[in-house]
Amino acid sequence: MLGILIHEKEKEEIQYLLKREMDEILFDLKDSRIDHLVKRAMEERYKILFNLFTRIAPHAECIKYILNPKKKKEM
Repeated sequence: MLGILIHEKEKEEIQYLLKREMDEILFDLKDSRIDHLVKRAMEERYKILFNLFTRIAPHAECIKYILNPKKKKEM
């Protein structure tokens, strides 16, 4: 286990970067041209990023980025 001390401004920057990356993955998951295997890898990456995001973001922000299994089937 690792610990890290960061300032509020740094926390906000990390949140911004994580949200941006997760938004890109969500956008790409909707692309029908992307292979199913690649999408599975993207979903795994999303889970890792989301886990990091939940550690620093408020609960209300986290709810917006929960991957809904029903939505996933539509992608």
